[in-house]
Amino acid sequence: MANAILILNAGSSSLKFAVFQQKKGLPALLRGNISSLGKNPQMKVMVGDNTQAEHVRLDMESSDIKGAMELAVDDISNRSLTPAIKAVGHRIVHGGSEFTRPTVLDASVIEKLLSLVPLAPMHQPRNLEIIDGAAKAFPKAVQFGCFDTSFHFGRPRLATLYGLPRALEQEGLKAYGFHGISYAYIASRLKSRHGANAGGRVIVAHLGSGSSLCAMEGGKSVATTMGFSTLDGLVMSTRCGSVDPGLVLHLLQQRGMSIEQVVQMLYNESGMLGVSGVSGDMQALIESDEPSAKEAVDLFVYRAGREIGSMAAALSGLDTLVFCAGIGENSPLIRQRIGEAARWLGVEIDAQRNWRGDELISASHSAVQVLVIPTDEERAVAVQLMKLPSDKLGA
Repeated sequence: MANAILILNAGSSSLKFAVFQQKKGLPALLRGNISSLGKNPQMKVMVGDNTQAEHVRLDMESSDIKGAMELAVDDISNRSLTPAIKAVGHRIVHGGSEFTRPTVLDASVIEKLLSLVPLAPMHQPRNLEIIDGAAKAFPKAVQFGCFDTSFHFGRPRLATLYGLPRALEQEGLKAYGFHGISYAYIASRLKSRHGANAGGRVIVAHLGSGSSLCAMEGGKSVATTMGFSTLDGLVMSTRCGSVDPGLVLHLLQQRGMSIEQVVQMLYNESGMLGVSGVSGDMQALIESDEPSAKEAVDLFVYRAGREIGSMAAALSGLDTLVFCAGIGENSPLIRQRIGEAARWLGVEIDAQRNWRGDELISASHSAVQVLVIPTDEERAVAVQLMKLPSDKLGA
């Protein structure tokens, strides 16, 4: 068997993993997703080119990321793939100001990544836990980190600044942007479709449990809705999105909440879950009869439409709108409603194409091309690693 690359993608409540052959085209040997770790975890795997997922029975009420890692390692081992794995690539949420390209994860790098935990408290600890687990499970493989923040490093300087004292910006308190690996993958797909122009002035809507928008020109990031942390921007499943900083001060000073309580609320008890009081899951909210659930969906759409206007302003117009990630790929209703909110920009969605799930869903007379492109962060990480010299990958 050809040498292989294992990709690990740890989310806030899931672990995705994929094994690709280390050769042109990156044929997939195995893909898996362990989701809903907090309650009733589920595991699906796809072997080779099979697009039909196998459901793996899990007799457990919950799992943490370490348990998910053990399940993934066991599955890889049971399929006799372990000896082929020469490199392990990790999607890491925060690379700070230093890590802008694939980086070997040695002790000094891991120490620096640890220092970034306060900037991404939901994701960075899980990323680091997975790195440790992979080092033990695949001791002969070289481990690399690819960073969500790196795609946004080419933005204009003004897009990274806050109106804070300059000394704080020099200490790293600035807007970083996230979901960069997803955006890099979409940019590559747009270049395949349109050439170097990559769709011109593009807004990509990465809508999932965590949601953000990215304005791109020529396949490069110009502006994005997430900033210093993954809390900023759109209303999300359980995260608040943009709020007045004075509100946070009020919670601390006037309501007497502790820092830990505020962190828990903003990351885990807000967003659509907080507004609805029902669920943070979009489909569950759409199906609910509760007025608060409808309001949560309305708020999600309103904020997405408003931020699309902001992104379009950064681009001085709009040529292409792309939907991706869980909600963006699977909810024609939300795509339709966001399209209606962006109609003033020339967006017209064809109802039949949209509900059929076509890649091109804009109407023939639409001034803006509207696409649905499934994102593939695991393949995007593997592509980045394959650009490295073969000796670095253990080939």
